Amino acid sequence: MHSNIRQKELLSQTENYIKDYFENEGSGHDWWHIHRVRNLALKIAESEGGDLFTIEMAALLHDLDDWKLANTNGNSKTKAWLKEIHLPDDAINQILEIIDQVSFKGARVDTKAICQEAKIVQDADRLDAIGAIGIARTFAYGGHKNRLIYHPESKPEMHKSFEDYKKSTAPTINHFYEKLLLLKERLNTPTAVRIAKTRHRFMEEFLQQFFNEWDCNF
Repeated sequence: MHSNIRQKELLSQTENYIKDYFENEGSGHDWWHIHRVRNLALKIAESEGGDLFTIEMAALLHDLDDWKLANTNGNSKTKAWLKEIHLPDDAINQILEIIDQVSFKGARVDTKAICQEAKIVQDADRLDAIGAIGIARTFAYGGHKNRLIYHPESKPEMHKSFEDYKKSTAPTINHFYEKLLLLKERLNTPTAVRIAKTRHRFMEEFLQQFFNEWDCNF
């Protein structure tokens, strides 16, 4: 589709665009999140295969139209950017399809990735949602949305639809049970599963410590 030099130019342009766009983002979906997802995706692809240009481009752009951050009014900034850099329509459609498959949409909502590139980008995004960084990002997002840290009477909900998931205003701790602790079993590639084990265990240890402190158990 493109020469290697042309692909590098397009990726560089896209990286600069995304850096500028997310420069002051404070919800845990900042440039460094995107940077980590891109690097994780490329690392996974070393073992799992897939088209590296497509993987990297989708990883760089995966949050540009995210419902948590953007008010697109039906206009895709991702599609507009890909047209601006003159990517062919088939490549644009593939990248948009991958991005559409990345996001978690609720505990009881099927979000399977179809192609190998989508599986890898979805895995990379989910890995950045768990472990120490995932914990930090979760509380950053909760603060960004003015949510309580925890409320003993607010029970986690396994959302049956994307719309219900989007409407949730539950305390941040609930999010561990509604999403984060579920992700290890919803990864696509053996490489991501291996990486997730340590991160998942760290979250379990964090929650145990959190509730020990909450209940004054020393």
